[in-house]
Amino acid sequence: MSNAHHCSHGCSHNHDHSHIYIYSPSSAVRDKAAFKRGVARLKALGHEVEIDESALSSHQRFAGDDATRVAAIGRAAASGADVALISRGGYGLTRILGQLPFKPLAKAIERGTRFVGLSDFTALQMALMAKTGASTWAGPALGADFGAEAPDEIMEACFDDLLVGHGEGTGWRLPVSDLASMKRKSADQEPVFKLKDATLWGGNLNVICSLVGTPYLPTVKGGILFLEDTNEHPYRIERQLAQLINAGIIGQQKAVLLGSFNNFKLVPGYDRGFKLQSVVDWLRTQSKTPVFTGLPFGHVATKVLLPVGRKVDLMVEGRDALIYWG
Repeated sequence: MSNAHHCSHGCSHNHDHSHIYIYSPSSAVRDKAAFKRGVARLKALGHEVEIDESALSSHQRFAGDDATRVAAIGRAAASGADVALISRGGYGLTRILGQLPFKPLAKAIERGTRFVGLSDFTALQMALMAKTGASTWAGPALGADFGAEAPDEIMEACFDDLLVGHGEGTGWRLPVSDLASMKRKSADQEPVFKLKDATLWGGNLNVICSLVGTPYLPTVKGGILFLEDTNEHPYRIERQLAQLINAGIIGQQKAVLLGSFNNFKLVPGYDRGFKLQSVVDWLRTQSKTPVFTGLPFGHVATKVLLPVGRKVDLMVEGRDALIYWG
């Protein structure tokens, strides 16, 4: 990735010593070494790390049975921590949405606990937003991100910005392919796109599609929907985007931001030129909603933190995109 991503305040300020609560609401932690590295990394950054009593539990593919994981989420809400950070994603939250402690979670957020995660965690984020309006953070997980052999500097800087309260926005460079789809004000000017006070929401595409038609997907009109996924062939991504179009969801947004869609294999004799860009091109023909790509978020090392459920401004000038919530 040659695109320069940045958090609004760079990486130079002092680390805040924060209380971070680690819990496992989804799949079981199988990579114990990455878990340990992640905890050690957070401690090395000066944080107080508290590990939930069932963080390493295992039942089938889950981090404990449903009741165990619901209880862990309750303890995260009661922890008083600055950040409640998931150990990993995987699968497991959609099956317990009806049992989640929404009021305690919303109260914890009001008191200042930031809930951070991605992937399967999208289910909790969307449900919480739909039920209470509370906002959370799309961001790293313990094992895959802080537990990487060499944690990504941009991810850590953005996480640090969140902790010290300096995170006010994030910027990235759009791919050249986005420019063709943008309307220029005049022939010699850079294309410009501006949005003010739009609700930022979204996350994992698969998970969001699984919530359509349920009370756990927020109804957002005039928002900015961001999406990412991994291990999904472009035709499956297109089918899920078609679901969001056919459900009227994409047409109600002011913009769609596509993060990383990675780890799939094309089948040359079969796909015959149908690829991820084909899906993006198709999406742009299906809706008047502008689509921007290259958002540094998803199942990738370099990821920014995004406030889910918050009002943000989006500005695009030429290839420079900025989301601002300061």
